[in-house]
Amino acid sequence: MSGSIEKKIKINKKAKHQTRDELEKLSKTELIDKIIQLQAHNFQLKNILQKKLSEKDRQDEEYINIFKASDSEEKKQQENLEKDASTNAGTTQAKVADINKKRQFDFNKCHKRHVLIKLLYFGWDYQGFAIQEDTNDTIEFHLFKALTRCCLIESRTTSNYHRCGRTDKEVSAFCQVISIDLRSKFSEDEQLQPHALKDEIDYCGLLNRILPRNIQCVAWMPLKKSSFSARFDCIERTYRYYFPKGDLNIETMRAGCKLLERHTDFRNFCKMDVHNGVTNYTRNLKKADIHLCPNETDNNRGYTMYYLEIEANAFLWHQIRCIMAVLLLIGQNKEKIHVIDDLLNIETNPCKPQYTPASGLPLNLFNCKFNNDSENAETKEDKLQVEVERDTNLEHWIYDPKNLERVLENVQSEWTKATIKSTMIRNVLHCLETNAGDSFQLNVRSQILLLQDSVKPKQYIPLLERQRCESLRNRIKHYVKKQRLLVKEDGESEVKKCLMEEN
Repeated sequence: MSGSIEKKIKINKKAKHQTRDELEKLSKTELIDKIIQLQAHNFQLKNILQKKLSEKDRQDEEYINIFKASDSEEKKQQENLEKDASTNAGTTQAKVADINKKRQFDFNKCHKRHVLIKLLYFGWDYQGFAIQEDTNDTIEFHLFKALTRCCLIESRTTSNYHRCGRTDKEVSAFCQVISIDLRSKFSEDEQLQPHALKDEIDYCGLLNRILPRNIQCVAWMPLKKSSFSARFDCIERTYRYYFPKGDLNIETMRAGCKLLERHTDFRNFCKMDVHNGVTNYTRNLKKADIHLCPNETDNNRGYTMYYLEIEANAFLWHQIRCIMAVLLLIGQNKEKIHVIDDLLNIETNPCKPQYTPASGLPLNLFNCKFNNDSENAETKEDKLQVEVERDTNLEHWIYDPKNLERVLENVQSEWTKATIKSTMIRNVLHCLETNAGDSFQLNVRSQILLLQDSVKPKQYIPLLERQRCESLRNRIKHYVKKQRLLVKEDGESEVKKCLMEEN
């Protein structure tokens, strides 16, 4: 029966060939791109065909002639391209040289100033903040593309660049801050004068004309010292993680947050990064709490939005996502609150249980605070003086009204698109619930399945009963043996312990 149905059904594949008239309308560059694409496709098909052929087929004269002909055609085309390139090399190089001479910007004649730039971006469509070798779909790629195109920097290596935080794939930021040297209209002596701040280059406006709409520069701040770093001088970072209530017990989750507020080892609440030399997993988590989102009222329908707000001096790789994963299990009454104390007790639990971090989609780098020379302050009086000098040393964020208006317009457009989708989906949910009536018990657990990577096991296994990951000490030993980690005499105590235990 199924065979007869398959014979009756055929896929209608429409031809995608372009006519001669359509090809004549293409530019020279578009035609060259099409030829290169066809050559690559032809090469791919030939490789696929060779893999599919048996030994007998490969010895067949017909197939041998086909492959010889295609190889000879490719060689001829390559020779023709090389001849054309050699004949046109002189004129092409001359044109390129003229263009480069006209467009080349002499940075030796320019002044530079060290600044902080505050960035706002929605990371849902990007592979993370930091530049990666295998993709251009990152925030930093678009940022440096805009910086070089505006001639604000010569290159990344010469720009004295630092970032406050390295957000992962899908993670957003309301207050990502970078420190960088940018081209300036004014000399170093007058850069902090009121007229220099007022008439300086519109850094944010220039960049926002080139950056995508979901990546925007909000403000910039002048700095006195070129040694100031957005990464190393940041003393506090605040993240927010947004989530729907669903069937979660919010009060139980709040109680779990209070157990996280401590200065301790969080190796069981992160993804270890030992191969990159990270062997210290102690962080000072200052605050952690769950709040009701603005303009929300808790009506116990499951669709009310909350957020986890968490502050620390610094965070580990996937630390907040791992914390949120455990809090979600506590909120679902699958784990007791004391599991947080158990996981933070490294003596009894040196190995992390295997569990999936929560989704990165709702995570947002919400705020960051900076210090300046506080490490040099020895007494309370010195620290107070540093606090007084901080505003003058760091200056203040400079917001351009016109640029801020454009940023607001872009964010409002993002809000409009997202709210329209959300309202339509919410309307569908309301209709489904109304049609269902009281005939069966509605289940709202699926609202948080996305945050748990849609994992829905048949039988839940408690965290402390699960299989364990490799311990930190074993990982350090592994990478020391591979010579990925080199241990110095004044190396970290954890590394020394490992090597002593190994002997």
